[in-house]
This record gives sequence, C-alpha cells and structure tokens, in this order.
Amino acid sequence: MSALDNREETTCHGDPAHCEHISRLLARISDKWTLLVVRTLGPGPRRFNALRRDIGEISQKVLASTLRDLEENGFVSRTVTPTTPPQVEYALTDLGRDLLTPVKALAEWVVANAARMDAAKADYAERRAAG
Repeated sequence: MSALDNREETTCHGDPAHCEHISRLLARISDKWTLLVVRTLGPGPRRFNALRRDIGEISQKVLASTLRDLEENGFVSRTVTPTTPPQVEYALTDLGRDLLTPVKALAEWVVANAARMDAAKADYAERRAAG
C-alpha cells in the first residue's frame, strides 16, 4: 500500500461513504470563487456590492450563485434589513469561520511554494520544448 493510499484510508476511515462525502464537499468548496468569498468574509460581514468590489473580477451572477451555495451548505448567513431599498449583508457562520482556517493555511502554503511551482512549470515547459 502506498503512502497516498494509506493517507486516503485514514482520512476516509476505510468507509467509501466517507470518501464520497469528502469528495462531494471538496468539489463544492474548492472552486476559485468560493475560496475567495470565504477569505473576503473572514474579517467580517459585507454587503453584496462591497463583497463584489473586494473580490474583484467576479460577475454579479457568479457571486450571487456562490453566496447561495455557501448559504445552502451552512457556511454563510444572509441577513436582510427591511429598509428602502432593503440591505442584504453576508457573513460567515461558525461553520464558515471553521472553514476559514484551512483556507488561510492553503493560501499561506501557495505563497510559500509559489517559486517552487513556477520553477516546476518552467522546467516542464523546457522539457516539452526539447521533445
């Protein structure tokens, strides 16, 4: 059994249902926008347009869809203040704040290893070009 197989078995506790659940959850949260929304909401609640400005190049439709998915899965709460016009604020739930910990760790890992990944890409491109 390889080290990877051993890690996978430990993570899934030998139960294929656990592996399936982990796989579904990772697919749900690992897209670019979900991680950026969670990270952006980390310091505190944001209104929709402020969130959109803070994230950058995200369309209104994609942000709305991402927020709905995060709310559906318990990571984000949506609070509507009955004013004219209504104000909507998004915030991380306790579950979302728990998710923020590995998101920050992953971001730190990327920053720490960016040069190594760039070097690997350059090496790969050089090998491909050489034939």
